[in-house]
Amino acid sequence: MTVPRIGVVIVTMGTRPQELEALLVSVAKQDVPAARVVLVGNATSLDDVPTDVLDAAGVPGATAVTKVPLAENLGCPGGRNVGLRMLCDGDDVDVVVELDDDGLLVATDVFREIGRLFAADQALGVIGFRVADEHGHTERRWVPRLRAGDPMRGGPVTAFLGGGHALSVPMLRQIGLWPAEFFFGHEESDLAWRALDGGWEIRYVPTLVLQHPRTSPARHAVYYRFTARNRVWLARRRLPAALIPVYLGVWIALAMLRMRSLTGLRAWWGGFAEGLRTSPGRRAPMRWGTVWRMTRLGRPPIL
Repeated sequence: MTVPRIGVVIVTMGTRPQELEALLVSVAKQDVPAARVVLVGNATSLDDVPTDVLDAAGVPGATAVTKVPLAENLGCPGGRNVGLRMLCDGDDVDVVVELDDDGLLVATDVFREIGRLFAADQALGVIGFRVADEHGHTERRWVPRLRAGDPMRGGPVTAFLGGGHALSVPMLRQIGLWPAEFFFGHEESDLAWRALDGGWEIRYVPTLVLQHPRTSPARHAVYYRFTARNRVWLARRRLPAALIPVYLGVWIALAMLRMRSLTGLRAWWGGFAEGLRTSPGRRAPMRWGTVWRMTRLGRPPIL
């Protein structure tokens, strides 16, 4: 059994220097070192980031960081794609771990366990980490299933969190990378649906923990607009035609029930209209067999 070689991609806007340094330290302290670490700066020079993880961690033999400063902000999926292309185009990485720049690996055997899981299952395409705050608490919205009462229940799922996950390089070469045009929001759903439609498994492994501060996605000024627009794009790109109005109807109802801000309401409907009138990119609807597979896994693609 060949142990997969692991690469790491981290995207940052340079606004969390202390958290980023702590994350790099936690990456360097893994008992199985990464083959490559790529740090992408979205509209930031990365001049203040240590050139080598060794500088931050003081760990002998730590993996050097390749810094890729970008002149413009490509959004989270666009920035990640820059790092993924560097790793997927080479021949020295089999699995890519992507981590939020304000996350932290609290254990030192995360990469070892990821390698073991991928080596044991050739159909495994995505591993989703459990996200927990500094007190070990996992919010319900961080559990990638509808029945989210027990965050320690792992297994096959239909979704994963963008903050901490591992992706199979052979899978990425088959299904493609992140939908960069989404910029922010629901890019994980687009990739997850393509992975499932390609025959790959997504597995939630709650023993793999990314520590992450408890924040609200609505803290981003564009949250409501992009959330609505990208849901429409996701449906138009990936769902069979008969399911598009069902999916959008369900999410309109849920969004209206949850909305607490008049400003957010205006932005949401503006994004929804934008999703209808603009191109979502190439349409490649999932097979009905994938719809049934997702339903059997507990989350049909209308929720």
